[in-house]
Amino acid sequence: MIVRASLTALVARAGITGLRAKAPDHWQRKNHAGRTVGLHAGPASAVAAAAGAALVRPGLGAAVLAAGACGAYDDVVGAHDPRRGFRAHMSALRHGEVTSGAVKLFGVGAAGLLAGALLKERAVDKVLAGVVIAGTAHVVNLVDVRPGRAVGVVLALGAPGLLRGGVARELSAAAMGAAAAVLPDDVAERSMIGDTGAHALGAALGAAVVAGNGRAGLVAHAAALVAATVYGDKVSEAARNPGLAHIRAAAHPCG
Repeated sequence: MIVRASLTALVARAGITGLRAKAPDHWQRKNHAGRTVGLHAGPASAVAAAAGAALVRPGLGAAVLAAGACGAYDDVVGAHDPRRGFRAHMSALRHGEVTSGAVKLFGVGAAGLLAGALLKERAVDKVLAGVVIAGTAHVVNLVDVRPGRAVGVVLALGAPGLLRGGVARELSAAAMGAAAAVLPDDVAERSMIGDTGAHALGAALGAAVVAGNGRAGLVAHAAALVAATVYGDKVSEAARNPGLAHIRAAAHPCG
């Protein structure tokens, strides 16, 4: 466990250092405070989490990396697309427009199903596992609105997995090692994880949750994640629509 967490942390730190020196200018974004911040922590944490997952099972590493790649596509192609939320991208798709958000949605879903198929044996459990993994990736991305928030969620939700044995503990350690390595840069606003890191870290965390739960646990987690996604989509819509200020106030009662 300690070895895996240390390994993913080292890979993530090396990735940030290398990308900061060589990344192109389009890997810069304005954060919530209007500061220009690099996206170096995203691919660095994605590769690190994938490497840690691959040591548990090679296919899991590919699934985590695929989730990160879908996020990277949205980071680059969807950078100037004002549409946010599930309904906005589905509406565009119904009108024949394939947005980067739709690519990300279906791509991460496919990655989740692949990982779920590797972790569970029965068809029902495979599907539930896919929902949990993709849902966790989406929710981690959903909370990535302030420095350190998404990374903190991965660390907090991954900690219980360290108390379990086997695959669940190893996958939790992989996700947490990568997250801990990029936390200082994320909090200090030197770099951000973006959709790339959020989806990869979320997928690795979701895989750990799946590995540590049976069918009842999968159903409970899937239901909670779907509810969180629906609520998050409403909050996202409220942020764009002044007429839905009551939802925004409920989500942020302190301002």
